[in-house]
Amino acid sequence: METIEYFKLQSKNLYKDFKTQKSYFDADYGREFYQYTPKYFDIDALILDFDIDEDNFTLMKAQHYVANLAGFTKWTEMLDASSSALKLSELLFRNMHKISVIEWDIYISAQQRENGFAFDDDLKLDIFETVFDKVDDHESGGHDYRLTQSEKVSDENQNSKPKKKKMKKTPMQISALPLVGEYRLEFIRTANVVFEKVLIRIEPKNPELVRKLWDAENYIDEILLKPEMLPIDHDYALSLIDAFLVHHVIELAVETDD
Repeated sequence: METIEYFKLQSKNLYKDFKTQKSYFDADYGREFYQYTPKYFDIDALILDFDIDEDNFTLMKAQHYVANLAGFTKWTEMLDASSSALKLSELLFRNMHKISVIEWDIYISAQQRENGFAFDDDLKLDIFETVFDKVDDHESGGHDYRLTQSEKVSDENQNSKPKKKKMKKTPMQISALPLVGEYRLEFIRTANVVFEKVLIRIEPKNPELVRKLWDAENYIDEILLKPEMLPIDHDYALSLIDAFLVHHVIELAVETDD
């Protein structure tokens, strides 16, 4: 099956899962909620994490969210992608239990920074196949939105008492710079911890000189986050320190060598 056809099928499956929608009244909250009996996707998790409008879900929107799960910002971007990028997106989708799209973006960005050049789609595909697709001991810290066979809702359970609707969680967002208060302290502490780990890993000739040049506050305030990145998820922003700090430390080490 061609990759686009594969994702069209996934979109139809997601749409079918949403079509199982039934409303029920929750006396505790004094309002109606929706319940689902999905076969293919964890609908509740998708609704919470992607802030999906349950009242106006269409096949076109299903295509959009499937594209997101495959690493694209929208469906039309997928249609214009190279054959290698499409293959990579399918592998990302099929290996969702091993690595999330965000984790992959962080990983490949770090690899590009360490190597000093941008990878093309063919190289990215080769790396993913070698490091993740063919290796079984990876486990994503993200959510696998696909339902396994054991998780699919059986016909016998379709008439069971509906679960109470989960209240939507609100991800912490960074919407203004520079960071202030506890946020800033958290990022500075994390940067200092990661700096020491990187320093041990790269073994510079003059580690003490590198430490003298290191300024965690300046790195957080001036280098890590830029206004054009806002708004940005707090946890994702924090993970960027681990992904990108190595490049900055290498630059400091080179400076001390001079």
